[in-house]
Amino acid sequence: MQLNLSADEVLKTTRSVRKRLDFDRPVERSVVEECLDIALQAPTGGNQQGWHFIVVEDEAKKQALAEIYRANWALYASLPQGGGGKALADDQMTRVRDSATFLSENFEKAPMLMIPCIKGRLENVDVATGAGGWGSLLPAVWSFMLALRNRGIGSAWTTIHLMLDGEKKAAELLGIPYEKITQGGMFPIAYTKGTDFQPAKRQPLESVLHWDKW
Repeated sequence: MQLNLSADEVLKTTRSVRKRLDFDRPVERSVVEECLDIALQAPTGGNQQGWHFIVVEDEAKKQALAEIYRANWALYASLPQGGGGKALADDQMTRVRDSATFLSENFEKAPMLMIPCIKGRLENVDVATGAGGWGSLLPAVWSFMLALRNRGIGSAWTTIHLMLDGEKKAAELLGIPYEKITQGGMFPIAYTKGTDFQPAKRQPLESVLHWDKW
């Protein structure tokens, strides 16, 4: 079932969902496949289409991935500002950290986890190569999240499991050829508790917009 939101509504209300993920409601494979099929329409450098998407339903594998995530989250959360800066107000930062901690503690409860991948290794590459690589994957991932939103399904863009040797551990667990493939994150997939998401508080446009020069 689709929510029939306008394009602008989908773009403005697709949030990283954590506490409002419904861990008790199953997610149909057919719906996820439909959303991924939409994602494949995203642009990709040179039309190479070097993306791969691993969707994990197996309980033991979800548990193992969650443990990788939790170990890295414990380290990340111990850093000043949780590894971030002061872009968010203190009350917003507190809410974000609380929400992220909740997800860390419950990651494996999501009906599905999705790991997007791109061909090639993108660490230690020049800026142009890195931009081209990520630019060939991230638009598709965002399209996937938008398609989920319009079907009442939520997700959260996380990259914590990639820290330290987490990416390699996940690759070993899922049979990903680490030397040839780069992971782009890990996404819980679940229907949301309610669908009434609102636009987030953001910096005013004039603080980040530049015309003709910085």
